Formats: sequence, structure tokens, C-alpha cells
Amino acid sequence: MASIKLSNVCKSYGGLEVMRDVSFDIEDGEFVVLVGPSGCGKSTLIRMIAGLEEISSGEVMIDDKQVNNVSAKDRDIAMVFQSYALYPHMNVEQNMGFSLRIDGRPKDEIRKKVAEAAEALELTPLLRRKPGQLSGGQRQRVAMGRAIVRDPRAFLFDEPLSNLDAQLRVQMRAEITLMQKKYKTTTVYVTHDQVEAMTMADRIVVLRAGRVEQVGTPLDLFDQPQNIFVARFLGSPQMNFIPGVIEARGGQCFFKAEGVDVEIAAAYANHDGLAVQLGIRPSHVYRTRLGGEGALQAKIAFLENTGSETMLKLDLQGHAIQCVINERLSEQQGDAMIVSFDPDCLHLFDARTEQRLDAGVKK
Repeated sequence: MASIKLSNVCKSYGGLEVMRDVSFDIEDGEFVVLVGPSGCGKSTLIRMIAGLEEISSGEVMIDDKQVNNVSAKDRDIAMVFQSYALYPHMNVEQNMGFSLRIDGRPKDEIRKKVAEAAEALELTPLLRRKPGQLSGGQRQRVAMGRAIVRDPRAFLFDEPLSNLDAQLRVQMRAEITLMQKKYKTTTVYVTHDQVEAMTMADRIVVLRAGRVEQVGTPLDLFDQPQNIFVARFLGSPQMNFIPGVIEARGGQCFFKAEGVDVEIAAAYANHDGLAVQLGIRPSHVYRTRLGGEGALQAKIAFLENTGSETMLKLDLQGHAIQCVINERLSEQQGDAMIVSFDPDCLHLFDARTEQRLDAGVKK
């Protein structure tokens, strides 16, 4: 296993800078997910860690040793690609043991390691099959097995599930997570899917346009996003945003927008008059009764019943918001609904800088 440290890593292609001052640490045995929209630099970054891409400046350290000029084959890192990268003319056993044969390992050792990995990944009955005879999920497990037999210091996964259907993605998410916990190998995992990031990671690195926006545990990022980008990117459905201003009145503090007046923590009074965006997650918008505390009048613009819950799009005095209610509703599109916001789950962001206001404020 290994610790990995990136310090002020930059990457340029000619005059085009694609990674800028990327710095974060990965602890020994940690599962870290790099997440962000397409084109943010996730795959470039993981390839630089692997040694498949040169860095333009900065430093990559593995176990406190700089590896900027160390070749990929000498970094003792195993990478699993989106395309599986299996040899079509080799069977499962041959594919899994290929890197060990290249290293000149004894046949008995190769056979033993392949058998152990195949058993762990439930591939034993498939060892004689060729990749073309396997499903997508089975091929992905073979690619994982090929990485496991090397007993590397770290696993790197570059969007390994993007070619699978939704149901198989959920299954493979669990299998990769369980595998990582079993082998306790340092793992860096790239995805654009925030659900994968939230469910698999010990910590998440959120990237945008080649920069790190925030690093933290999934719940830290969900509960305390540092800016609007992170708040909007993590969470499904996305966080709602309502533009307005902060008003201090009579020793209390409120968020004020057209048709919306919500009490917020008194500590925000030092931002009186500031233009802000109020963020509230759909799961924190509650159905309530007229006259109830914090009651807001809305109209149902659209609703979807999923069986266990109802997904609603509401028109809140001209503001479009979403909410998720864990019950079936008798109301239909166009009906009125009274809602309220969970006061302990409000997020305030400076409208100009889009940065979180007083993230440490507790009600």
C-alpha cells in the first residue's frame, strides 16, 4: 500500500493549461474519488499519478518519494480502464496472469494468485472463457482481477463503470468497494457520476476546469459545500437555489426574496443587505399546513410518483424548486401546496463570489 501526495501539479499542452496548482494528499489505504464534469481534468490527473502523462510542473510523491521522472512500470501501480483493455485472444486466466508472466514470475505463483483473485471475484467458472464470451460486468471483474494479482501499492480506476447499464453499475459499485475494503489498497477512482462518488469514497476531490474546488468526506461536502458549484454538483436531485438578500430586522435575521421570507441564523446579520443565493436540498423541503411555522405557498408544476416517494417541481412565487416527499400525494399538477424549509439545512452563498457564507455558523 502507499500514500500519494500531489503538490502544485500543473499540466499544459502547448499554451493550453488544463491542470492548475492541484494539491491534495491520499492516505495509505484510503479510497479517494476524483469527480467533476466532463473536461475538468479527472482522467488527465489520474494518468499523471500513474505515470502515463508527464506533469508540466509540481510534484507527485508516492510513499514520500518523488516519482515525476519514474516510468509507469516502475511505480508499482495497477490501473483499470474504462475500456477494460483485455486481450481478446487470451482467456480469463491468461488475461489475469499476463502482467505476472511478463515479470517472469514462476508458473505456480501465477496460478495461485490468479486462482485466489478469481475466487474473490467469482470468476472461477469463467477462467477458460475469452473476453468476447463475457458480459460487461464479467469483463470488468477480469480487469479488476488482473490488477489484484499484481498486489500493487495502489489501484487507479478511470471511469470503469461508464460502459455498463444502470443496474449493473450499482452491483459493480458494491463489488469494487468491498474489494477495496478487503485488500485495503490505496485507491484513486475517477468518475463523473456524483452518486458513485458519494457512495464509494472515503474522501472526494471535486474538480472544475483543472482546479480543485473542495476535498472532504462525502457527508462533509454534502452538508457543507464551499461554493455553489460543489453544492449543485453533489446531490440528486440538485440543490435548489433562490436569489435574494439578507435582512436584519428586530434582532433577527431573514432571507428575503420575492414571495419568500425565511428566518436564518442571527449570526448572518453582519451580512445585512448582501445579495445571496439561498440553497436548500429537495429532501429538506417539507409539505406543511397553512399557518405553520415558515409556511410558503407554492403550486405544483409537475410531479412524478416513483412508488416509495413523490418527486415534485414547484412554482414558489415565481421560483422553480424541487422537493422529494416520502409519501404518495392526492394532489395533481396545478394544485396548490404549502411547504416549508428545514431551518437547520439552509445554505447561503454570496451571489457575487458564489462562495459559502459563514460555513461555521450553527443554529
